[in-house]
Amino acid sequence: MTELFVNLAPVLRGAVRVPGDKSASHRAVLISAMADGESTIEGLSTGDDVQRTLSIVEALGASISTLDGKLSILGPHEGLVAATHPLDCGNSGTAMRLLAGVLTGVPGTHELVGDESLMKRPMGRVIDPLRSMGAEISGAANDLPPVAIVGGSTLAGIDYQVPTPSAQVKSAVLFAGLKAVGTTTVHEAIRTRKTTENMLTEALVSVTSKDEGVGRVVSLQPGRPMPRHWHIPGDPSQAAFFAVLGLIHPNASIGVVKLLDEDERTGYIGVLQRMGGLISQKVKDAHPALQIRSSRLLATEIFAAEIPSVDEVPVLTIAAAAATGVTSFRDMSELRIKESDRFAGSMMLASSVGCEVWSEGDDFFVRGLGSATNFVHFAVDGGLDHRIVMAAAVAATAGRGGVIANWETVESSYPQFFDDLSSIQ
Repeated sequence: MTELFVNLAPVLRGAVRVPGDKSASHRAVLISAMADGESTIEGLSTGDDVQRTLSIVEALGASISTLDGKLSILGPHEGLVAATHPLDCGNSGTAMRLLAGVLTGVPGTHELVGDESLMKRPMGRVIDPLRSMGAEISGAANDLPPVAIVGGSTLAGIDYQVPTPSAQVKSAVLFAGLKAVGTTTVHEAIRTRKTTENMLTEALVSVTSKDEGVGRVVSLQPGRPMPRHWHIPGDPSQAAFFAVLGLIHPNASIGVVKLLDEDERTGYIGVLQRMGGLISQKVKDAHPALQIRSSRLLATEIFAAEIPSVDEVPVLTIAAAAATGVTSFRDMSELRIKESDRFAGSMMLASSVGCEVWSEGDDFFVRGLGSATNFVHFAVDGGLDHRIVMAAAVAATAGRGGVIANWETVESSYPQFFDDLSSIQ
């Protein structure tokens, strides 16, 4: 275990360009590998999660090379083939769930494994719909990894209602639908990121998407993606850490440039604006950009439906800790099955900086301290969760400093995070 000391920065100025969107990066790699021919990718996320997906598609027969800063993926004409060894997804639940859908259409026997954290994350929500399509797929006890798949069975398109909002489950079903007989339709009661359906459409797969109230219905016809050039904009979820930092720091004016434009990925912006945050969004160079200034935040009520992936909750907990009043986090059960138990982890973060924190069922509450200058110096262990580490770094930089153990876990999604943090100090 290693520790990193993060100190208060008296002034924050400048602009940050966060890494390429991790969700889009995974999907660009997988769609390119499934295509017949060469695709190129610019702006790919440099984190270990996406590198795992790259290594896996190479093991499945795709050819990968780099030239002039562009990544080239050559999807084999005859299609992907089974690897001769287990496929290691590392810490990436996205890789494991999306690959489960892809591998149902790849003939042969496949095994998906991961690190200690990932091997504790349930995969039943992906296994169940894929099995209903006719896939031969199973997990260990309680549907934990490893996930075993015998690909190449005849699949049938299904009409599927996703029980809990999940872009990963939706994507796994749609990827399996590429090799199915008939139409595959996914119903979402609450809309999640539309990255998969947008990118499949760009790859000339027949996909229709219709919003219904706060939900969405996505239908897909079987077919093989076409090769194309992908340009991956910045990751909005990574931008959330700099957004909260700029708002709660006593002397900050910072920007985040060239972000992916998806409404379902930026719910946290509305939450922070509702709290009184001086955060604005504008389009520059065809991509949204954020401008953030120091603000006095007020408590609010935050619902999981506003931020369907709930990935931003740990850092929103730090915003709540700096606000005046009690902030309520509602319907947050999904946090318990992330890279770590982020329900407990988020509460731990707020408690560590000196807040009163309590929970009731799937809700938790943070009594804010009114300002990050009232935070206490703290020490936390990030474990295997990159978002807990980055949220702790935000609290330390805006408050009175802190010590973060196991900080290297940011390598999974944002290796240059601490360099970018230093660049605005």
